[in-house]
This record gives sequence, structure tokens and C-alpha cells, in this order.
Amino acid sequence: MTRDQIFEFFRRLAEGNPAPETELEYGNVYQLLVAVVLSAQATDVGVNKATRALFRDVRTPQQMLDLGEEGLKAHIKTIGLFNAKAKNTILLSEILVRDHGGEVPADRDALTALPGVGRKTANVVLNCAFGAETFAVDTHIFRVGNRTALAKGKTPLAVEKHLEKKVPQPFRVGAHHWLILHGRYVCKARRPECWRCPVADLCGFKAKVLDPTARSAPKPKPKAKAKAKARKPERTSGQPVAAPQEAST
Repeated sequence: MTRDQIFEFFRRLAEGNPAPETELEYGNVYQLLVAVVLSAQATDVGVNKATRALFRDVRTPQQMLDLGEEGLKAHIKTIGLFNAKAKNTILLSEILVRDHGGEVPADRDALTALPGVGRKTANVVLNCAFGAETFAVDTHIFRVGNRTALAKGKTPLAVEKHLEKKVPQPFRVGAHHWLILHGRYVCKARRPECWRCPVADLCGFKAKVLDPTARSAPKPKPKAKAKAKARKPERTSGQPVAAPQEAST
């Protein structure tokens, strides 16, 4: 996409949702951090169901420690990987109390030093809680970035770096939310709903699904590869022809 196309891309997404927010429910920065940690390989809907009762009683790291690991498990047992997530949540709460006065630090390095907190989680917290211009690349943003050609990359970090360079003001703070919501509800994995996409004409995806009755997105036709001409082994007088060896990988 050109610079003007990228600006128009986000302008349209912003027009449809001027104040985008995370769909995770939380009451303070600590609860946001816990919710994001719990959301790994889980849906926001599932996390919200599990944390509504939890967050009524637990608002601080110390209250989480008072609840204890087994008490936390009882609240989040419907979430995938709840045993590991409960352990990490208790450990990160201990560190917040011990090293940060019970406060969530507004620093990526300090956040990623916490158990269960990777770069994506740290970026979400920095963006949602502190208004930082960060780009948390989850499966939706990774797909949208590559599919539209907005930010192509083979890894989430590569996509993030492209977004950091390409997303213009005044869209940098909200871009993370717009892309996630667009990927979640419009630019879906198996069947992107291009027929109702506000940025379809700007998108570089060649196999657009413009028919709402189509079951899935058509697969792009593979590029034709030139057939390599097989060389016949030379015969030498009176010698057998050796069988070709497989190339090592």
C-alpha cells in the first residue's frame, strides 16, 4: 500500500469506530494485565465470563496473593491452560508487590520480565492502560497485515515493525484495536467478508470473497513453475549407469 492508501485505510476504520477499545473487561491496570495473560490461546468472551466474579473480589496483586493459586484456579478453570496461567498470575503478582509497590510498570522490559507476559501482552497493556503507540500483533493482526499487504511479515515481530513504520498519526494509538476488530469480525480467517469490508478496494488480497453466499475464500492459483529438464546420465562404454542420488535436505 502507498502512504495515502494506508492513511485512507485507517481513516475508514476510524470512521466506523471512532473510539475503539479492547473487548476484555477490567476495572484497573492490574486487572487488565491479568485478563490479557489469561487471554492467551483463549477468547475474550471466555475470559470475561471467568473474570467477572474474580474481579469483583480481586483488584490488586496483594488480593490475588490472598486468594491463592487454588482459589484462582477455581475461578478460571473454564479457560484453556488454566493451571499454568494461575501459576504465572500468582508469580507476577508476587513480583509486582515485591518490586513495584503493587503497581503495574509502564515499561515494556519490566512487563516482559513478569512470568507469563510476552511482548504482545506487554504491548496490549502499554496501549490500553497507558496510551502508548504500540502494536500488539495477535493472530488477527498478523492475518490482516499480510492479507491486505498493509504490513507483510513472516513473524509477528516483523509485522509489528512494519506497522511501527507505516501507521500514520492520528491513528497510531487506535490502530491495534481497529486491526484486531477488523480481523475478528470482517477479515476472518476462513471466509473474509469482503463484500461488506470498508477497505476492500485498498486491500491487496487477490482472492477476495465478494459473494456473500460463498462458503470460503478461493485459494490463489499457484504460480506456474518451469519444469526442469532432466539430464540423462552419460554412458561410458562397458560401464553400468548409476542410479541418481536423492538430494539431501
